[in-house]
Amino acid sequence: MICGVDISSASLAVRIGREGAAASFANTVEGISELVAFCRLHQVDLVAMEATGGYEKQSFALLSEQGLAVTILNPRAVRQFALSMGRAEKTDAIDAGMIAWFAEVKNSQPMCLSPASQHHLRALVTRLRQLTEVHTAQRNQQRLITDPAVQASFTELLAVINRQIRELAAAIAALLAADPLWSQLDQAFRTIKGVADRTVARLMAEMPEIGTLSNKTISKLAGVAPLANDSGKHQGKRRVRGGRSSIREILFIVASVVGRYEPDFIAFRERLANAGKPPKVIRIALAHKLLVRLNAKAREVRSQFLHSQRNPSSQQSITA
Repeated sequence: MICGVDISSASLAVRIGREGAAASFANTVEGISELVAFCRLHQVDLVAMEATGGYEKQSFALLSEQGLAVTILNPRAVRQFALSMGRAEKTDAIDAGMIAWFAEVKNSQPMCLSPASQHHLRALVTRLRQLTEVHTAQRNQQRLITDPAVQASFTELLAVINRQIRELAAAIAALLAADPLWSQLDQAFRTIKGVADRTVARLMAEMPEIGTLSNKTISKLAGVAPLANDSGKHQGKRRVRGGRSSIREILFIVASVVGRYEPDFIAFRERLANAGKPPKVIRIALAHKLLVRLNAKAREVRSQFLHSQRNPSSQQSITA
């Protein structure tokens, strides 16, 4: 039995199966507790909800802590599924039923609750990225101002932002160093010339699956895998789409740096350029190559780390 949950900032509309019992609860701790009781009353095996920009996080965590199996779905996929089934109507109850139906047809599997350290790292990395963007915007605006009083305001604000950026960077570095696996992944990633501390932090925070998935799957997850577009005799251009934009963004930036230092990346870029590939294609190809390299290093580190956990006596030789 699957319970679909349509989440908004204030409420949780739920439905058992496609057209079963429906209810609505407040999107609060108390409301989620009522949802837990509702699911247990109806002997729910899986709770399915859409990703809603963060509003689903509290529900996912609290439901998981109560022992319920929970999965998070792509809202675009659910909507396209509804339209393909001829369900153009939209109400909260209908949407909740469509979520449950989609999860049933797709045979969606429960997702694991991330550890608290993962949430903490993601929060720190997100805040660091936000402050870095604000710092860049303020510096750009400052260049256009000549009034001394306004210049002083910019200088004061930038000093505060710089201090917070340094504090966040230090907190992130300490968090990575304190975790044995993250520390080893950090060292492995940095063996690639051009990969620095912020790149490592972004990868750990926003792509914790790295090293656990195949190269093809991880590339699709990041949105740097060219997807087939063939039909009959027609062979269309392979294009990238979807994926995690924040990871793709950092891969593009770092790959352009790595492409100036790592010999095989330099040769790869030159080979593509000599073949007449457009700059955009080369940019994506370099990002894809970098992600595959990072995924391979992460896979090796995870394998060694797991071996060391099973055989503590070998820990020293592995980390040496």
